[in-house]
Amino acid sequence: MKTVLITGAGIGIGKATAHAFSKAGYRVIVTDILETEGQEVAREIKTLGGEAEFHKLDVTSTLDTNQLVEAIESRYGAIDCLVPNAGIAHKIPLDELTDENWDRTFDIDLKGMMRLVRAASPKMKEAGQGSVVCLSSIMGVAYGWDKHVHYSAAKSGVVGLVRGLAVELARDGIRVNGIAPGYIRTAQALSEKHSLGPQGLEQAASFIPMGRVGEPEDIADVIVFLASDSARYLTGQVVTVDGGLLVGRY
Repeated sequence: MKTVLITGAGIGIGKATAHAFSKAGYRVIVTDILETEGQEVAREIKTLGGEAEFHKLDVTSTLDTNQLVEAIESRYGAIDCLVPNAGIAHKIPLDELTDENWDRTFDIDLKGMMRLVRAASPKMKEAGQGSVVCLSSIMGVAYGWDKHVHYSAAKSGVVGLVRGLAVELARDGIRVNGIAPGYIRTAQALSEKHSLGPQGLEQAASFIPMGRVGEPEDIADVIVFLASDSARYLTGQVVTVDGGLLVGRY
């Protein structure tokens, strides 16, 4: 049985991705700083007949990341797939954006991904195979987002991370891709304090060519594809999944 480790898997896209990988026959390592939510996702998967376990993980901790990866590898061997998904997006105007705000966003949204891949890649190399799917955003590949410059910058950094890792790890049999979700119905997007809020999200549907906001499952299924053998010759790419938003809005 293949093993996938997903960060930020307690809610939203991470949760949907955990279920999608379970349906695809993977053992799912659910990680999050949200213990209650993460444990519930693992329970749901096991109730449905899948194999899953929850581990609390703060992706800003190099020590915790290294120890968790080592523990999983000692039990199951090289991890087959990594989905660095954990992220934050806090609305802060530029004149109020502190160095600490900026650094924390980058520490979670970008460096947290590097930490995970750095920890797991040696065993993946030994195994001669593996897949990584990093979460970027349309705000990192095409749009700017006012009062979220730190988030847009970090998610743009994910694109560079994907490209650099893809080239470095390709000859070891490891593929690295990314996904850039559009407007997706998640707790983040539904937050009026930090994002669009319920009303703004529904308004977005009017200018999305497919006529609806995306659901977490719409992203999760593409992540599973990118990790699968069906995408065996695909690496270094960041796939935008947005219902046609970028090509349809002028």
